[in-house]
Amino acid sequence: MSHNTFGHLFRVTTFGESHGPAIGCVVDGCPPGIELTEADIQPWMEKRRPGQSKFVTQRQEPDTVKILSGVFQDERMPAQVTTGTPIGLLIENTDQRSKDYGDIRDKFRPGHADYTYDAKYGVRDYRGGGRQSARETATRVAAGAIARKILDRLYGKVTIRGALVQMGTQKIARANWSWDEVNNNPFFCPDAKAAAEWETYLEAIRKNGSSVGAIIEIVAEGIPAGLGAPVYAKLDNELASALMSINAVKGVEIGDGFATAAMTGEENADEMRMGKDGRPEFLANHAGGILGGISTGQPIVARFAVKPTSSILSPRKTIEKSGAETDIITKGRHDPCVGIRAVPVGEAMMACVLADQALRHRGQVG
Repeated sequence: MSHNTFGHLFRVTTFGESHGPAIGCVVDGCPPGIELTEADIQPWMEKRRPGQSKFVTQRQEPDTVKILSGVFQDERMPAQVTTGTPIGLLIENTDQRSKDYGDIRDKFRPGHADYTYDAKYGVRDYRGGGRQSARETATRVAAGAIARKILDRLYGKVTIRGALVQMGTQKIARANWSWDEVNNNPFFCPDAKAAAEWETYLEAIRKNGSSVGAIIEIVAEGIPAGLGAPVYAKLDNELASALMSINAVKGVEIGDGFATAAMTGEENADEMRMGKDGRPEFLANHAGGILGGISTGQPIVARFAVKPTSSILSPRKTIEKSGAETDIITKGRHDPCVGIRAVPVGEAMMACVLADQALRHRGQVG
């Protein structure tokens, strides 16, 4: 299977399957001399880790990261640092229940990648989705932790945060937005009132054995103007591609995105004035911090839509590998809203793209 690597100078190659012994990644292109231990990565893994509430899959994985290569420390050094060589990261799988998938080994889940995967490769690991499982995204979160360290080294403190802004038909009230609230509820929701309502909403969906989609917003602050390129390496192009590569994502927008189609030129213009520090100040950010494929220095804002998981208990019409028509239900432990745990994954992909662009920018301008 090809195409398991993303990035240019900051390159991440992931490996492993949902029910295999382990998953992991190799991160290449990290500059030397950056302090890095497992403890720097683990807090981000905790944000994505399954089994933390009744609203996510109950698979109990500690998601403990092991650094296998690419770092060094001896008695003369105050801290362990990167060496500039490939960083190997390993995450063991400890709570697989492959028997849950025995009933679907020859059936294709509607809305899932089962059929297309089988059509392309002729063989399919049906245990939890194998390589196509969202379990793979744990490795992206680990790589994103390293990307954050690179950005902090280059630009000082860079903040990358995500929030769930819509669950199914239920939206947040923008006037209630508080980043402090995001970690106070199981949904990464910035609106305390909406989060309380979502508990009742998702509980009903979960008890019915169904699922629902979501929209996630990612915001990066502290990135200077100038990252990206005007043609084939547009920052928004690569960011959209990275976010679209996340499992179950069906749409991406930058800034006001699709809403700009209903705006006039006057409404959409991010007007400018000269700031007291001698740098431009923008009076709005409809563009989401990117113009002409290049960062403006404003917050970079992206949103992506995640479809409902296809693993549900309601009988659905499908076919078997033999072509026989049948019905299917999917047993096992699944997220009623997979968009919840996509929040830290979106943050990680934003970090990886920005780190890659930052390293390429550094190579261009000296």
